[in-house]
Amino acid sequence: MAKKSTWEKRAKKVQKEEYIVLGGTTKKKKNSGGSPTKSEDERKPRTRGGKSLGGKKFKDGFKSRESTEERDERGDKFKGKGNANKEFRQGDKKKSYKKFTKDERFTGFEKKEPAPQDGAVRINKYLSMAGIASRREADKFIEQGMVSINGKVVTELGTKVQPTDTVEYAGERVKAEAIRYLLLNKPKDCITTLSDERGRSTVIGLVKNACKERVYPVGRLDRNTTGLLLLTNDGDLADKLAHPSNNVRKVYHVITDKNVSISDLKKLETGVELDDGMAKADAALFAGDGSVRNEVGLEIHSGRNRVVRRMFETLGYKVTRLDRAAFAGLSKKGLPRGRWRFLTEKEVGYLKML
Repeated sequence: MAKKSTWEKRAKKVQKEEYIVLGGTTKKKKNSGGSPTKSEDERKPRTRGGKSLGGKKFKDGFKSRESTEERDERGDKFKGKGNANKEFRQGDKKKSYKKFTKDERFTGFEKKEPAPQDGAVRINKYLSMAGIASRREADKFIEQGMVSINGKVVTELGTKVQPTDTVEYAGERVKAEAIRYLLLNKPKDCITTLSDERGRSTVIGLVKNACKERVYPVGRLDRNTTGLLLLTNDGDLADKLAHPSNNVRKVYHVITDKNVSISDLKKLETGVELDDGMAKADAALFAGDGSVRNEVGLEIHSGRNRVVRRMFETLGYKVTRLDRAAFAGLSKKGLPRGRWRFLTEKEVGYLKML
């Protein structure tokens, strides 16, 4: 006969007897096959393994527990006398801690006032603001001893100029000015120089009433070339836009004396050999819908002298009209011929990011 398992023995024991626990007393009763009847006042506590988890002692346990108010009163007796970490005698003062301001609360350091600005600028920047040259060119003038501050020649590049200092370049006093940026839609028969001995119209003459600061053209346009021309006294930006390595984008509207063939249009993009080297356009397309074959839209980055005219002349075309429609992302839209306007802050920021 197989040996009964522990679980079988336990099940048989449960069938024979039932333990009913009431009020802390245990009664033994034979199982009649049904559940024992209890009055409404009787309460059957939870049992585990035949042992009571409640009863009289469990009930009395609730009565023995202190209330929140009693616990607080008991805790008040120990206030000021000590705690788990440190003992304090009656009457000891609490240690005071620094109260941080709103600006200090996250750092724990006292707020420091910003260092006062004395308005001093480096000498090369001062010369650039005065419209003398870019900072790079100004450094050369300083090393050559052409700049003096308060009558003393300076050759150190890091020298700073105070607002009250007197600065001279090549024996003439210079003064830093506000930076201005003007966009001119240059007309025909106007030269890109500061002055002309023959009395011809100049771009400086067209903007002489725009501002009191002296501005200079960025790059050049031929006398008979029309379109956009930037003028500024920001030497650094002017040097940046005029330098060939920066590849500033320019768009021209070219009108020739005869129709341009498609093969020559492709040659403008692949490259045309000039006296001073190869020149090529970034894009060359017929203007408008392409029905007029003697009008070409040309995009180019080169800033060489008369490069567009020479490219067409090499291919056997004469340029009868040349207009710069865009320069460094700036457009002449809304700007009539011979008129100028100041650049917006957004436009200036864009040019500085090129």
